[in-house]
Amino acid sequence: MLRYVPDAACALAHARHRGALVHVVGPVTSKAEALDAIGVALNFPAWYGRNLDALYDCLVNLSWQGAGEHVLVWAGHRQLEAADPEGYRAVLAVLDEAAGASSGAGSGGRLSVLLADA
Repeated sequence: MLRYVPDAACALAHARHRGALVHVVGPVTSKAEALDAIGVALNFPAWYGRNLDALYDCLVNLSWQGAGEHVLVWAGHRQLEAADPEGYRAVLAVLDEAAGASSGAGSGGRLSVLLADA
């Protein structure tokens, strides 16, 4: 699931309250920075290739993470949109597809992505 939320702090509190494992990405200004930041936030394995295909592969199989719901909160996502609209759309498309594909069965958990303006 991919959703827009107005306030990252409120989204974090809500996700934590329901017991989700929360991962935060701050503002980035390039696709490469976004790929790195998401990898760091979710503690991707060493084999993560820092490209869109590898991003998808890691997001749909979070087996190295704890079981349960995982919420990726991307605060300030519009900074990438302003700096690199094409890169932003590409990363967003992968996040959306991966969140829709993550079933939680044997993959470490279900993934939700929240895009926060602040």
